[in-house]
Amino acid sequence: MSQTGKITLVSLSVIVLLFVLSTAMAQESTEAEMSDEMEADMSSDTAAEEEVIELEEQVVIGSRARPRSVIDSAVPIDTIRGDDLAKQGVTDLQDMFRNLVPSYNVNTQPISDAGTVVRPANLRGLAPDHTLVLVNNKRRHRAAVIHWLGNGLADGAQGPDLSAIPAIALKQVEILRDGAAAQYGSDAIAGVMNFQLKDSHEGGSFEFKPGIYQYGDGRQYAVAGNIGLGSQETWANLSLEYGGSDPTIRSVQRDDAKALVAAGNDRVRDPAQIWGQPIVEDDLKFFANYGSVLTDNIDFYGHANYASKRVDGGFYFRNPNTRSGVFSTDGGETLLVGNLAGGEYPNIPITNDVPDPDELAKVFADPNLFTFQEMFPGGFTPRFGADAVDSSVLVGIKGNALESMLTSGLGWDLSGYFGRHHADFFIYNTVNASLGPDTPTDFNPGDYIQTDYNLNFDLTYPLSDMLFLASGVEYRNEGFEVVEGQRESYQIGPLAGQGFSAASNGFSGFSQIAAGEWNRANVAAYLESEVRPLKHWLVGLAVRGEDFEDFGQTFNYKVATNIGVTDFLEDANMIANDEMILKLRGSYSTGFRAPTPGQQNTFNVTTEFNFEKDDLVNNGTIPSTNRAAALVGGKALEPETSTNFTSGFTFEVRDINLTIDLFDVRMKDRLALSQDFALSEEQKDELLKAGVTSAANLQEFRFFTNDFDTTTQGIDVVLTVPVPNGDVTAVYNRTETTVTDHNPETLDDLRIKELEENLPRQRGSLTVTQSITSQWSVLGRSSYYGDWYDSEDDETYTGKVLFDLESSYMASAGLVITIGVQNLLNTYPDENPKSGNIGNQYGQFSPFGFNGAFWYAKFGYTF
Repeated sequence: MSQTGKITLVSLSVIVLLFVLSTAMAQESTEAEMSDEMEADMSSDTAAEEEVIELEEQVVIGSRARPRSVIDSAVPIDTIRGDDLAKQGVTDLQDMFRNLVPSYNVNTQPISDAGTVVRPANLRGLAPDHTLVLVNNKRRHRAAVIHWLGNGLADGAQGPDLSAIPAIALKQVEILRDGAAAQYGSDAIAGVMNFQLKDSHEGGSFEFKPGIYQYGDGRQYAVAGNIGLGSQETWANLSLEYGGSDPTIRSVQRDDAKALVAAGNDRVRDPAQIWGQPIVEDDLKFFANYGSVLTDNIDFYGHANYASKRVDGGFYFRNPNTRSGVFSTDGGETLLVGNLAGGEYPNIPITNDVPDPDELAKVFADPNLFTFQEMFPGGFTPRFGADAVDSSVLVGIKGNALESMLTSGLGWDLSGYFGRHHADFFIYNTVNASLGPDTPTDFNPGDYIQTDYNLNFDLTYPLSDMLFLASGVEYRNEGFEVVEGQRESYQIGPLAGQGFSAASNGFSGFSQIAAGEWNRANVAAYLESEVRPLKHWLVGLAVRGEDFEDFGQTFNYKVATNIGVTDFLEDANMIANDEMILKLRGSYSTGFRAPTPGQQNTFNVTTEFNFEKDDLVNNGTIPSTNRAAALVGGKALEPETSTNFTSGFTFEVRDINLTIDLFDVRMKDRLALSQDFALSEEQKDELLKAGVTSAANLQEFRFFTNDFDTTTQGIDVVLTVPVPNGDVTAVYNRTETTVTDHNPETLDDLRIKELEENLPRQRGSLTVTQSITSQWSVLGRSSYYGDWYDSEDDETYTGKVLFDLESSYMASAGLVITIGVQNLLNTYPDENPKSGNIGNQYGQFSPFGFNGAFWYAKFGYTF
């Protein structure tokens, strides 16, 4: 970190603290009477309705002032209660959000390398790492997984793993749909998700949730429990979930596999390549929330989590005649033969998908000759996955000071956090072809480890009911480690010189040279205030400065406002109806996202299907500062920057609530993976020197780049209407992204189309809840997904409407039995017209999946 940066931030911190103290000392010692507006902010709704997105819930996100209702907030916020999450048949938290929040998108990711382990999710059409995640108002660490294959929009992103959080642990989730980097720091461009943990010291619940797809596969189950312990002074709330899911198969036989079978090869599997959800085993999730009253003015608090799972997904089929570097070197005209004694041996001609049988028999009979058809006569399909472990711990103390000197006392909060995510990769049913017959078929390519250390000190002071101040400082240290893999996973074997590819085929291991650990520290200081120039006019202001030790300083600000229109009119005696509420709100902010140490330093080699070449290609991702990247425009990464403008209103009359918000997010220097570049011999040599042993087999490479700008615009609409014994909630989102500037040498037209069209521009849902009797209730939901483009198939798919239905019956005190179905009509995406290429019957990036109807039951007991 630069010395100038240290001085700047220290000075800012001192100024902030002196300003708070001096202003507070000038206040009168008598406490001003709270206004009707503040009383409304602090009131709690004891008769909670059943809305999915509830406007009267008290929220803490978006401001460090007192909790207030969503309708009084200056920025758009969705609140999702724990009860709403419980009314979902799925067990993964990300799928629950997809059903409840139209601006939130996540899909299955069937063959996406590490993206199968931690699925990328998008808020407001931006990348997964453009959304900041908090737990109990504290920043949570990101996952170790970098999404090398992210369907364009998520390519290269490194976001958090929300699947590590058990739904039963949550009291509510607050989703801030607005830029907030000036308040919370890096990543808060699309918005902020704040997970509020249950904090009761008594009672608890238990649930068992089994389910299966109507197709007859993909069985899922989850057993979960929550319990509160202790007393009001010292307490803990513990949550545990354990489950798993079987795979699904939505494949058709590939055309090349059909041709092999027709030519007499009876060793080809049907289907040769599996498209569907992965296997998830031993999915354990634990969360603890705890606290204690130390003195009259000091509280201890904290939370911790541990989660682990094994995810096992599919890869692409390796054709026994054509797979380059394993079975052939010329696209299937001849079968590659290795001479274990050295020297050359002519390859075997292939005619009509059949290698010359006489020549093949000679090779099989000669102990010095070898072809991989001896091991895999029907070809092979690798399986890839990881053992993922997620853990964290936060401890803090908070309280009030100087109460004898200041009007309301000075609130302070000191906390420390450590988070860690570890992905231990595996790949099996594959080969290191350069090792010939001595190759293992099961490899450990290595590990990714992400660590975050956060230290925060925050001050809050309500000077009066008209002015609130907050300030704080933060220290963060973010680390990324690549652990060396099994030697055979990256080794260059003796047959490499004869055309056989080196390293584990499909996902190359991390060599000793490529392995390493990288850390980056940064410090930050912020000042936030809320002012009421008039009784019914709220203005929020925030500024934040940060200094990163690698790329320097950032400075961001935010202005937000909420105007009570009907309150002003009522005070002016222009209206007399106090049942109607109309409030205008809006905000403007600047933001940023810092490139992660993993994005700056990691090498990765993977295999993907290239539709232009109609074949698998080995594709390498290299640091942007590597000489091979520098030759085609690579350079040191810089922060992404953004401006975010939101405007809208909230309207309420006779418990009918309507909110409409327009948003405009403009990003510059966006970070993503470049287009693919052909690899020259000189560049291969550079990569080999850098420890990328599989570079000899690479056809293409890419790197991270800051070379494009985008504008994302849209509208969010939320309407809730009470009906007798229930309610109706309608939610609509429209989001459009446009690439406004780019470097055509690093970003091609396909990548631009992915960014602009891979997600549906329109999403909506209509949810109805109804209590039929005091014991029986039902929920119905329709969800609309607009058209989307699938770059893997180069097809645009038409939108669909899905229907969900759930019925719950209270069998006895505390015992509730639920039966439900998601996607009641068993709706699938349109079939892929190019399914014969790689066997995917449906577009693999369908926004609602491609597995059909899912039936589930739930047995819950509350005590």
